[in-house]
Amino acid sequence: MTEQSRSNRLVLLTIIGLPVTMFLTATWLWYYVASGHLDLVGALGTANQGTLVEPPRPLHEAQLLAADGPKPYAGLPVKWTMLVVNPGAECGEACEAKLYVTRQIHLALGKYFDRVDRIYLSDAGLSETELAVDALSDQSPLPDSFASYMEQQHRDLLPLTLASGELGALVPELREDPSTWYLVDPAGWVMMSYNSSISYKDVISDLKFLLKNSSE
Repeated sequence: MTEQSRSNRLVLLTIIGLPVTMFLTATWLWYYVASGHLDLVGALGTANQGTLVEPPRPLHEAQLLAADGPKPYAGLPVKWTMLVVNPGAECGEACEAKLYVTRQIHLALGKYFDRVDRIYLSDAGLSETELAVDALSDQSPLPDSFASYMEQQHRDLLPLTLASGELGALVPELREDPSTWYLVDPAGWVMMSYNSSISYKDVISDLKFLLKNSSE
């Protein structure tokens, strides 16, 4: 084999080997992040304002339902997601406030808007849920139903349901603080929680940091 042939072969092996190496590295890294053995957010050096969920919880394994039937998480767009969870058939002040603040945060993301989604998750459907507030956070007129409120105020939000037992296990923080809502990573892991004590500006700072440092 000539020197030129050996050189060409080395270049070819390098070209073939690089994608394989990158894939294996990414798979190894994601396994340790998902299993809770590696704090990727901490390793990147962010002073996050939310509370890390350790270990992350697999929303992607939940039996999610939309109005028209099963809605596997794997079929949703691959994005970071703000998750508003509201157990029961009543959306009171804490529920309405979470819907409002996550909408405002989403809008405030500007150029990152399309890289983030919002999900409303409950064990009751929209038509079964009562909007139990005296006034809306943005002072808009009260609609005649929760379903109307969601249609008028939160068209960009995906409403899903989950059985009560699964819902409680997924978001235990709500028992102590109903103002809690969550951030889900693009692979479907619930990885951070926020509540009403955290400024929306701090949440935006967290989200922009994560978006800048991720490919999704």
